Amino acid sequence: AVVSTQSGHYGRGMPRYAQLVMGPAGAGKSTYVSKVEQHYQVLRRKVHCINLDPAAEHFTYPVQCDIRELISVDDVMEDNDLRFGPNGGLVFCMEYLINNTMWLEECLGEVDEDYFIIDCPGQIELYTHMEIMKRFIDTLERWDIRVAAVYILDSQFLVEPSKFIGGMCSALSTMVQLQIPHVNVLSKIDLLSARDKECLDRWLDPSEQLLTECLPRTTNKRHAKLSEALAKLLDDYSLIHFVPLNREDEESVGDLCLQLDMLLQISDDAEPREPRDWDRDEIESGFGDEF
Repeated sequence: AVVSTQSGHYGRGMPRYAQLVMGPAGAGKSTYVSKVEQHYQVLRRKVHCINLDPAAEHFTYPVQCDIRELISVDDVMEDNDLRFGPNGGLVFCMEYLINNTMWLEECLGEVDEDYFIIDCPGQIELYTHMEIMKRFIDTLERWDIRVAAVYILDSQFLVEPSKFIGGMCSALSTMVQLQIPHVNVLSKIDLLSARDKECLDRWLDPSEQLLTECLPRTTNKRHAKLSEALAKLLDDYSLIHFVPLNREDEESVGDLCLQLDMLLQISDDAEPREPRDWDRDEIESGFGDEF
């Protein structure tokens, strides 16, 4: 049985901050967490990495809190009374976490101005229409932790515009569901063909015209009108933009971290600087082995 040990709210001094790293399975979330943690190490800026994936096995970053210490998918699947499969087990684990937040509160500690990078599971239903992650965010905010979403999408979606539209819809659904500051990141740029890399800058802020022009090569007539309607909807609201990330370029990582600092309203004694524009030479130079 799930035992509820919800903690109460108490006032704090300085706020704390958190990145909630989300996206489909295999998009590069854990690689992102590892690289950003290394970047902050170089800056001598302390961050704490949190694993919220109860099915995770290996990490390339130091883990301060690991949900598997509380509950794991294997534990749930091996329980003869529950009899959940992998997806049902993962949802159960996340619900169990929400009902036992005292464990997480104790793990996070009580130091002011902490910065957490939270590596989330790859089941997008947790973000697009279920209430679990929204409740988790509400809990963090009650603890005076400001939260921003980092939604990572595999750039291989660019190869098939219909898939890219689906990815954009999932990102938009996550934005609407969670209602927190949000940035979309394109990963695995190095796996794109030379042709797709040449037009990458057009996909960072995709228009209805771009999407509809590319649809005929991958979409059958039966679904073309639906895809075109979705492309128009996304363009009308102009909410989906992407940031490319070159994990081999510290300035690239720094620009993304700067955007997140601005979203989280983190005060900094350094002189403010604007994120740079991407030029074609940087895009064509490659974006890392894993991103």
